Amino acid sequence: MDLKRGKVELAHGGGGRAMAQLIDELFQQAFENPWLRQANDQALLTRPEGRIVMATDSHVVSPLFFPGGDIGSLSVHGTINDVATSGARPLWLSAGFILEEGFPLADLKRIVDSMAAAARAAGVPIVTGDTKVVERGKGDGVFINTTGVGVVPDGVEISGDRARPGDRILVSGFLGDHGVAIMSLRENLSFSTNIESDSAALHELIAAMVENAPDIHCLRDPTRGGLAATLNEIARQSGVGMTIREDDIPVREEVDAACELLGLDPLYVANEGKVVAVCPPESTERLLAAMRAHPLGRDAAIIGEVVADEHAFVQMETSFGGRRNVDWISGEQLPRIC
Repeated sequence: MDLKRGKVELAHGGGGRAMAQLIDELFQQAFENPWLRQANDQALLTRPEGRIVMATDSHVVSPLFFPGGDIGSLSVHGTINDVATSGARPLWLSAGFILEEGFPLADLKRIVDSMAAAARAAGVPIVTGDTKVVERGKGDGVFINTTGVGVVPDGVEISGDRARPGDRILVSGFLGDHGVAIMSLRENLSFSTNIESDSAALHELIAAMVENAPDIHCLRDPTRGGLAATLNEIARQSGVGMTIREDDIPVREEVDAACELLGLDPLYVANEGKVVAVCPPESTERLLAAMRAHPLGRDAAIIGEVVADEHAFVQMETSFGGRRNVDWISGEQLPRIC
């Protein structure tokens, strides 16, 4: 197979020799592990102790390559984070590829190598997968679905319906980096300061958070819809309101300026390496210290409180001393962002 100059052909999804070559010479070599080596249509896994968590995510980001990452590493990080925000330890991933006829094999190899590096760095192997090829013009290069399986330790109860009045709201760092990095390429904009995606696997940070504050009520990664959507989701699930403070929300000056230029609100811009936590007030300082002790949480901040509100409104105290509703986004502010 010519991985430098070749292109994806319909035969690569046809179940014959070409497909076997693609699997053996690209996917198997990149994702090498004992489960894949079984070469079956499924992965035979040892049953872990504890409650099983499973999450799946499909990735259609455009462009495929962006500052700080690509669709390959993003597909690993995104699913690991969905599993980890339950308090679980991620164990295994699956990967499904939908490829468009004519897609350069060199770009596919770059994506697969990035996925493999992200999975190895996270210690979460890709143990099974699938490949399909669609006709030219029927796709957009490559789409990737990843599914993750993990296990929640006994005694850990983290869910979006557990926020209570008086709880504190924390974020692990600067918001909006991923969405602005994507939009800067999509709109052919250049900024005086390079803005990179925050894409990262958060399971080790979350494990440290749970270890130091096992009574965390809610964890959520603020991806599509950003912080605003995440807080509204939790408020609705828990039947509470929330008050956040604009001055306490960490947003880089460059991201703030780019959002102003693009007509975006940083509260609604996607992130791929941040976590929102809701915890009882007595655990707040301990949790904040644990977050700041980890490289992925060194810019963590307390940004607000949970309040009693039967309408489940999220409100923000503005820098000017006023107050405004932070509602669900209407429509799609940033399509194809993850």
